[in-house]
Amino acid sequence: MGLPVRVTPVLGLLCLTLVSACTTTDEIIIDRKGVDMAKYAADKAECEVYADEVRTGEKAARGAASGAVVGGAVGAIVRDSTDGAVQGAGVGAITGGARGLSEGERDKVRVVKRCLGGRGYRVLN
Repeated sequence: MGLPVRVTPVLGLLCLTLVSACTTTDEIIIDRKGVDMAKYAADKAECEVYADEVRTGEKAARGAASGAVVGGAVGAIVRDSTDGAVQGAGVGAITGGARGLSEGERDKVRVVKRCLGGRGYRVLN
């Protein structure tokens, strides 16, 4: 048998924090030729307000729930025990939550890019 996997709330929070730090609207690149950067900064700030409507927390919660179900089932099958199911559910919850959080952050960036494009900026990435 393999080593037991212990999932703690601190470890889970650390994983989710690291994933959420990966994607940011600061990485958006626009064609700056002929652009008033002060107006761009104001437009980007307004677009980021729209992006805040993305329900990142809900995506993370749904991902954690589905990950826990799948992980628990896999853990029960692989380890043929209740402990395996619990450990699998913990690992699945963390990975599913991280995946949902990452998806939410990507959606936020997508909203800002579309908003800027709609305001006439040429988004390059």
